[in-house]
Amino acid sequence: MKNGKNILVGVAWPYANGPLHLGHVAGSLLPPDIFARYHRMKGNAVLMVSGSDEHGTPITLKAENEGVTPQELVDRFHKEHVDSLSRLGISFDLFWRTSAQNHKKRVQDVFSRIYENGYVVEKEMIANYCPTCKRFLPDRYVEGTCPSCGYEGARGDQCESCGLILDLDELIDPRCKICGTRPVKRETKHLFLKLSALKPSLEKYAKSKKEVWRKNVYSFTINWLKDLRDRPITRDIDWGVEVPLEGYEKKRIYVWFEAVLGYYTTSIEYSERVGKKSLWKDFWMGKSRSFYFVGKDNIPFHAIILPAILLAHKGLNLPYDVPANEYLLFKGEQFSKSRNIGVWLKDFLERYDPDAIRYYLTINAPETKDVDFSLEDFYTRNDEELVSTYGNFIYRSLSFAYKNWGEVPKGEDELEKIVDQSWEKVGALIQERKFSSALRETMALAKEGNKYLNEKEPWKSIKNGRKDAEKAIHNSLRLARSLAIIMQPFLPFSSQRIWEMLGYEGSIEEVGWDEALKDIESGISLKKPEMLFRKIGR
Repeated sequence: MKNGKNILVGVAWPYANGPLHLGHVAGSLLPPDIFARYHRMKGNAVLMVSGSDEHGTPITLKAENEGVTPQELVDRFHKEHVDSLSRLGISFDLFWRTSAQNHKKRVQDVFSRIYENGYVVEKEMIANYCPTCKRFLPDRYVEGTCPSCGYEGARGDQCESCGLILDLDELIDPRCKICGTRPVKRETKHLFLKLSALKPSLEKYAKSKKEVWRKNVYSFTINWLKDLRDRPITRDIDWGVEVPLEGYEKKRIYVWFEAVLGYYTTSIEYSERVGKKSLWKDFWMGKSRSFYFVGKDNIPFHAIILPAILLAHKGLNLPYDVPANEYLLFKGEQFSKSRNIGVWLKDFLERYDPDAIRYYLTINAPETKDVDFSLEDFYTRNDEELVSTYGNFIYRSLSFAYKNWGEVPKGEDELEKIVDQSWEKVGALIQERKFSSALRETMALAKEGNKYLNEKEPWKSIKNGRKDAEKAIHNSLRLARSLAIIMQPFLPFSSQRIWEMLGYEGSIEEVGWDEALKDIESGISLKKPEMLFRKIGR
């Protein structure tokens, strides 16, 4: 860990019930990676954590359908998640899993602390019971019609189509997802988090975030708080974290409670793995800011539920920001594992360069509105922007320099003002969590590079004496160096290749953000340049 500001980056935990899709990447996986990479380059102490969400009914449903145990299912998809995220360059400090015993123990500790603090109460409640399956039905075992948007495949807890959080009696024409029988109501005993007792503190907290949170996050949270009710922490299911309370041996802790605690449990786990057992306290109890990157369907769980748990626990930092993206759509519909809608990350990585994927899903990010994914638009942006603008400038500069000098020629810095202005804008936009605008600003700098080369025409001036050509190429390579650094949070793989072609050793990830402002050193031996990207359009 570096010195500097403490930055906790929490990344929404994808369910281990299927492969990752591009909606996950655009919504909650890629934005925090850009943010974390930037802050590491700034010299800040960053802890970026997440993992596979492996409990709850999405897992048991999938396992039952496949005829495997829940553990076998999550083992398979967790491994796939780790592989895909590594190939995409998502730079977690620790990507963990909720089925780990240490996670379970720490969740139980938090539960016990909240129980002792008086924020857990036992209540009788009416639950859905399937007379055919002879079992209580957790929310996701019930589906029906959404009372708000009319979507016929809404779950018992939430409508995937419009994002509405649902209560037990709100679904129209509910049915058991296993056998199709209409469930009946039966009494069962559960433990509830006393959200009603925390409402004044949550309202004060949320209102303090008006100038920090995105408008969609703030308005959604304020509206949700108007009708805040106590929420059950336990459920009738046998897969999950055991309830550390006598009489509840056959129930499990609700996944909404234990999954959001994954950020906390993983921070402790990371600290122990690196041999600094109290490190996590710097991010959870010390002077620190925490950012939780999620999709808009996860807003209530991170802007209300997580703060409520932390308030009930006492002594832990509340989220500073919850940068929630809108949806990436596929042919007008939300990407969905359960409905098998979308483009799968694993398959996409087998066909395309990871930086090309990172570029498109950032430049076309659903930061303020839903955005439709288009393969044709992906091809066009790759070929016309990555290849023809950015890649073309880098290759033109390096290949001309390598052919005529084999090293960085001498010259004076003519591009200092242009680089300084762009560097400052990009940094400010990343800090404001406006990643699409930040990438556009960086691409504008690459366009300036092509414009500079076209104006200086070193391929002509070199015929009449090398001085003017040397100066032009020196400045082009200076800009290439700056672009490699500024682009590193967005496109880490190609930035590393540029760094090496410029003759530098080591990882560009260890280079400070301010290094982009410096001129390139003359006399550095260049390596034979290669094209950064390939055209993929039809």
